[in-house]
Amino acid sequence: MKNVDDLIESAAELAARGLSKGEIADELNVSRETASWLVERSDATTQPSDRPQNGAASPSGPQDIHVDWSAIGRDSKRMGAIAEAMADMLAKHGEDVDLTIGIEKAGGPIATLVARELETDLGTYTPAKHQWEEGDIDELGGTFSRNFAGIRDRECYIVDDTITSGTTMRETIEAIRAEGGEPLACVVLADKQGVEELEGVPVYSLLQVISVGKEE
Repeated sequence: MKNVDDLIESAAELAARGLSKGEIADELNVSRETASWLVERSDATTQPSDRPQNGAASPSGPQDIHVDWSAIGRDSKRMGAIAEAMADMLAKHGEDVDLTIGIEKAGGPIATLVARELETDLGTYTPAKHQWEEGDIDELGGTFSRNFAGIRDRECYIVDDTITSGTTMRETIEAIRAEGGEPLACVVLADKQGVEELEGVPVYSLLQVISVGKEE
């Protein structure tokens, strides 16, 4: 994706397929607010020439950074190399940890490869944002898949693709603890916030993508 127009078109396509705004946010690696704005823009009659062409939202839109890691995701060999690096960052925490939790959707495939590197069981968590359209996300709840390993009071690692605000990672940590588990460390491909820990759990990233802008 080269600019905002591409993101708006992608958001429109995903919305037409029935994805919620929260799922669109996950798919495009942007915040929920940005996803909502993109969908609204796709419904507007604004001409393309009126839209910004430099890859950034217009002044009236949300400030965000789009992370496109599809060059990695489309190739299993590259994914394997990335998973090896992520597993290496997690391995220094805990002994005999036997569970890795992937945050759906994109975190699931990454966690599968990380779990293979670490020789752990695999679990997945679907966050509340996948149901989100508008309003307070606190009224929604996430779920652990019954098709994969359960928490069962175990120590575990958490894997996702990006951290945009930290809300989803924080939710996952709290959900694991509610099941009696104990997250020892989290790892992502890219972190937009420069987070070092959430809820007392260390957070690692292969890349930190921080927006540096002039304050008005």
